[in-house]
Amino acid sequence: MEIQTDYLVIGSGIAGLTFALEASKSGTVAIVTKKEMMEASTNYAQGGISSVFDLDDSFELHIKDTLDSGAGLCNEEVVRMVVKDGPARIRDLISMGVNFSRQAEDSDELDLGMEGGHSKRRIVHTKDRTGHEVERTLLQKVAENDNITIYEDHMAIDLLIQSKLVKRGIVTSETRETCWGAYVLDVEESRVITFVSRVTVLSTGGVGKIYLYTSNPDIASGDGVAMGYRAGVKVANMEFIQFHPTCLYHPLAKNFLISEAVRGEGGILLDRKGDRFMERYHPLKDLAFRDIVARSIDLELKKSGDDCVYLDISHRDADYIRDRFPHIYENCLTYQIDITKEPIPVVPAAHYMCGGLLTDKNGMTDISNLYAIGEVACTGLHGANRLASNSLLEALVYARRAVERSGLDLDNNREIQLKKAPLWDSGSATDSEEMVVVSHNWDEIRSLMWNYVGIVRTNKRLKRAKARIENIQAEIKEYYWDFIVSRDLLELRNLALVAELIITSASLRKESRGLHYNLDYPDHDNKHWKRDTVISI
Repeated sequence: MEIQTDYLVIGSGIAGLTFALEASKSGTVAIVTKKEMMEASTNYAQGGISSVFDLDDSFELHIKDTLDSGAGLCNEEVVRMVVKDGPARIRDLISMGVNFSRQAEDSDELDLGMEGGHSKRRIVHTKDRTGHEVERTLLQKVAENDNITIYEDHMAIDLLIQSKLVKRGIVTSETRETCWGAYVLDVEESRVITFVSRVTVLSTGGVGKIYLYTSNPDIASGDGVAMGYRAGVKVANMEFIQFHPTCLYHPLAKNFLISEAVRGEGGILLDRKGDRFMERYHPLKDLAFRDIVARSIDLELKKSGDDCVYLDISHRDADYIRDRFPHIYENCLTYQIDITKEPIPVVPAAHYMCGGLLTDKNGMTDISNLYAIGEVACTGLHGANRLASNSLLEALVYARRAVERSGLDLDNNREIQLKKAPLWDSGSATDSEEMVVVSHNWDEIRSLMWNYVGIVRTNKRLKRAKARIENIQAEIKEYYWDFIVSRDLLELRNLALVAELIITSASLRKESRGLHYNLDYPDHDNKHWKRDTVISI
């Protein structure tokens, strides 16, 4: 089966949906998402979107905070572009119907929150469920748009690139690699569909499920990075994985984030004895950058042998806490934790990928007609450590820029008529009766990444991780070609490749910077490593 469309968007978070809505004004759009549309990392984003709206704030201050957070690796030109475009993109969301929190019920003034690393209050939010509100509004607009077709429970397998078509005699050769769509698994029907498109956009989110503990939803298995890299796109800065300092620690809780905004509104970190400890690690104490807070908690836990530390905001007024953090309050209450009266047990967990597919200022990769936006992309904004709430901002800005640039690709490709693209060939593959192999490898990857390539690394740990991932990769490769593809198998294949990329990048960088901390190289090395770590196939 073949489906043709002007734009193919893979992923349904804020980046993909924003792009789809704008692109639908000039062509047909197909959105492919491997579960239901709402199941995206955007939906779980609690904090908000950073942008300059207060008269006491300025673009220059936001730019400085971003550059300081990025530990010398941000692209300043990109930072300036994103920060200055922020207010307009926020107003776009408001015009679509996003209900951001206001200073008062009848006020037009946005209620601006404070988060770690920011010098001013500039976090636009909807209480503590900003991502949910943004995702809900965008999905409603998408559902009303006749030019957009949604394919839920569809998972992209690999990109349909020029060199593959040349080999099969479908098209003639071009000097630059070009993308013409993707092979996509219809999970419900267990069939592979060929999507042919003039513009393809990867907006698949992050890689959190590669780690044992994560704030990310189960879909965050690095699919876009893996597909792009297999097609020949360069990846950069994969060693910089951000661990959020505060995820709820409870045996029954899964992937529940305690927002950065809790510390921004006065929450303090305590050890088991009830003593503050962040003042020993940084002048900003509990509002230090995320890499510093996560590493400090990790060190405290290693010294004490405790399972968690505690985040306490109970000194604030109870009504204020319930009003500002209703989602966190209600969720914690289900685990018999009343955050208005007692501290919250928390641990760091994998949260955000600062690296990804290398793009330019318009979201273009080094493959023609292929764009990457959102967390899957490495744009130069985050450097070695993302400033809190800059991620949704980046997604909004780059979605708009990618639409404007890809419109030129669409115009150039409108007259191109592909011959019948090759259908997926399963060859002699059979249904698997040994899914235990998939689940075993999945568990092993997540454990080795947590233990060897986590918040703190060493050369020995990285060497062990590399040896183990090579063995797992060999097993997966054999398994992949012997059996008919499934969502679980595809995710495992992608997880293993992304794990390899993270390990390789971390092994290359002979210093500590931002989110990458190696005990064997504890200091910055600006002479040799004040640059991106770029890997190509």
